[in-house]
This record gives sequence, C-alpha cells and structure tokens, in this order.
Amino acid sequence: MFVSFFPRPKLFFPSVLIWTAFVMTLWYSFASELIGSSEPGVVGVSLFWSARSLWFDLYYVLSVAIFAVFWRFYAPHPWANWSILGSALILFATYFQVQVNVAINSWFGPFYDLIQAALSKSKPVTLAEFYGHLSTFASIALVAVIVYVLTRFFISHYIFRWRSAMNEFYISNWPQLRKIEGASQRVQEDTMRFATTLESLAVDLISSVMTLLAFLPVLAKLSSSVGELPLVGSIPYPLVIAAVAWSVLGTGLLALIGIKLPGIEFFNQRVEAAYRKELVLGEDDPARADPPTLNNLFADIRKNYFRLYLNFLYFNVGRIVYLQIDAVFAYILLGPTIVAGTITLGTMNQIIRAFGQVRTSFQYLINSWSTIVDLMSIYLRLRAFEATIAGAPLLEIEAVKEPAGI
Repeated sequence: MFVSFFPRPKLFFPSVLIWTAFVMTLWYSFASELIGSSEPGVVGVSLFWSARSLWFDLYYVLSVAIFAVFWRFYAPHPWANWSILGSALILFATYFQVQVNVAINSWFGPFYDLIQAALSKSKPVTLAEFYGHLSTFASIALVAVIVYVLTRFFISHYIFRWRSAMNEFYISNWPQLRKIEGASQRVQEDTMRFATTLESLAVDLISSVMTLLAFLPVLAKLSSSVGELPLVGSIPYPLVIAAVAWSVLGTGLLALIGIKLPGIEFFNQRVEAAYRKELVLGEDDPARADPPTLNNLFADIRKNYFRLYLNFLYFNVGRIVYLQIDAVFAYILLGPTIVAGTITLGTMNQIIRAFGQVRTSFQYLINSWSTIVDLMSIYLRLRAFEATIAGAPLLEIEAVKEPAGI
C-alpha cells in the first residue's frame, strides 16, 4: 500500500514529521520575523500576495525542495515525484484554503457591522460601501474557487498514480496473491478505494490541524468579548475551552458506539466478493453459479447488510442528536452576552464562524467516522497481500466466520 508509492515508508513518514517540526519551529522562531509583521486591518484578496504571504510561500518551496532532493539521493523511487512533490502541493493547497477561511472570517466583522449600522441608522452607510464589501468577498471567493478546482484536478491524477503504483506492485507478485479470497477484487477495486479514501481523510486531517492553528488564536482573542458562559460563569478563554470540551465529548461518545463497524464492513466486502466470484465463474462454466449456491451466497450478503444497518442505526442516533445540538451550541454559549447587548452583530458573526471552525476541526473523527470505517475494512483486505508477500501469517480476521456486532 505504501512501499509501492513512497520511498522506504518506515523511515519516510517519521522524517516528514521531524522535518515539518523543524521547519515550523524555524519559521515561528526566526524566519517569519525577517519580513516584518503583517499589516493590521487588511481585509481582502491582497492578503494572499502580501510580502509576508509571499515570503512564507518561498520558505515552503525551499523546505520541500531540500527534503525532496535528500530523498531522491538517499532512496531513489520511481514514484518519488508524485509521492513527495505531489503530497507537498496538496498540503500547500490545503493550507491556502484555510487562509481563505481566515480571510473570509476577517471580512465578516466589518461587513455585518456595516449592516447593523445601516439597519439601526447609527451612522450613514452608502450603497457604494455596501457593494464594496460584497466585491471584496467576491474577489476572495474567486481566488478560492480557482485554487479549489485546480487542486481537485491534480488530486484526481495523484490518486490514480497511487493506484497505478499499487497495481504494479501487486501484479508483479500475482502468483503469490491469486489464491487469496477475492484477490481480483482487492487488486482491481480496493487499491483505488484505498488511495481515494486515505487521501481524502489525510487532507481533511491536515486541514483540521491547520484550521486549529489558524483559528485558535482568533477565537482566543474573540473570547475577550464574552463575559460569561451559561452554568459555568466567567472563565479564562471561555470559547476555546468550550469548543475543546464539547468536541472531545462528542468524539469519545461516537467512537465508542461505532467501534464494531470496521469489522462488519470488512465482512461485507468478503461476502460480496464471494457472490461476485461465483457469478463470474458461472459465465464460463455451466456447473457453477447454480440457483441454490447463489441463494446461499446472497443470504450471507443479506445477513451481513442487516447487521450493518442495525449497528449504523444506533450510531446514527447518537451522531445526529449530537450534530443537531451542535448546530446551536455556539448560540447557547453566547446567550448571556447577546442578551446583555455587549457585542455587535459583526463580532457575533465572527465568533460564531471562528467557533464553528475550531469545533469542526476537533470533530474530525465525528465527521469522518463512516469513511474511517470504510478505510479500515479496505486496509484489512489489502493487508492480506502485504502479509502473503512478506511470508507472514494472515490477519486473524481472515479466519473469522462471523463479525462481532450487535
């Protein structure tokens, strides 16, 4: 799964973490100050090509280039350009999208303050000012759309290259792998699903981490506008503490009630593969795929799907109840502050949006649990290939006849 696409994965991924920690430490302790502080109060698309932003872009390119050159000489790999440089490009695009969210959040404050001033007639507001704010938003959104579309196009090619690398690796070992249950499906379908799903989860995880790094300081600063929280009263950094506590509670709860789903999904792929294989064999051999055999195989499919539906039933009850409360949780926290009238409409909208960004980042597992379940089942299926190639015993789940479920 990884050795086919990345050079020496057991060393490569730790080196990524170490190098990332080093260049981030260097940036925040020294390099970021070389260009001076950012201009305060700047709102709009000009943020993306300010001197500080361009200096960070150059710093990022140099850091990636040094890392890529080292690995090209230390452990040459035919897919190194895609696995190293491609991953770095996706990482930068993710960072850029987070910066777009920061820019939009900065725009919300003055825009809604302008609306409040216009509606309350507290100060004169012209139509030119109103449309000027909208044009600022449009310019930010235009850049975001262009970058997003180009990034998705690149990611599509990145995923297929990863699938191609896995396909080449497994096909070169096909004589050893062909006897594994559902081997054809695992090579033809699971490789693409693994690359697609893992890329999606990894990008979402990186985006969540970057969003936290970008919005936690914003939320901490906005916390000064909130005097107290319901039931708790006045505490330091109330919005930050509330976002963390609420997200950890939901993540722990849903991880607990959804813990059996990966195993059930694995067995779902097994029974589907057995049914598909019998149908394929029946196309050329009249003795195969007779109605009793197909009925028995389909009965296994039905039984496992019904088990999956039942387990998802109580998982979704917990998930949906939590997310419905989550939709108004920020307003509950701001209740005393709103009623007291101590914040403006613009500040309230900035708080709601920043709180949502931080809260959603902490809820990565909640929002991704179904995808993680799917990825874990695919991983278990492809792990059998890895074990066979290495001459190691198959995972215990390969010999289990029934999944553990409700």
